[in-house]
Amino acid sequence: MMEIGLRVVADDDLDAIYQQMRDPEAVRMAAFTAEDPDDRVAFDEHLVRLRTSPEIKLRAITVGGELAGTIASFAVGSDTEITYWLGRDWWGRGVATTAVRMFLDTVPVRPITARAASDNAGSLAVLRKAGFRVVGKEVAYATARGREIEETVLRLDGPQAD
Repeated sequence: MMEIGLRVVADDDLDAIYQQMRDPEAVRMAAFTAEDPDDRVAFDEHLVRLRTSPEIKLRAITVGGELAGTIASFAVGSDTEITYWLGRDWWGRGVATTAVRMFLDTVPVRPITARAASDNAGSLAVLRKAGFRVVGKEVAYATARGREIEETVLRLDGPQAD
């Protein structure tokens, strides 16, 4: 059994996170990504914002102590959304599902929203297993694909975490 955990993102994680977030297959699947995933300066500036904003909760996902990805919650207007990114080596192994469930236990806000490209079956399955339900579809510009695509909007209702 893999030991999956969440912890604060450390400076030593940044190179690995950068590599994960510029993996071409992962970028295509995520669809809604940085304009230029290879722009390290923009990546570093973005991570500073994520790590220092009091409105964003960012955590590293670990497996057996090894960095596997990231997960975060953030405000969009009056709503709270969750997002995650998992290194491709960890896809299909239950890591994302477990990490999302663990993270949701630490986020007291309900409802909480998540979004995924409608053709990203893996991410949609993870979110459904964590209790999210589809509440709509939108068409939005996907930077990684250079065109508009359908995005599925999901929501988790229910009691707030203690």
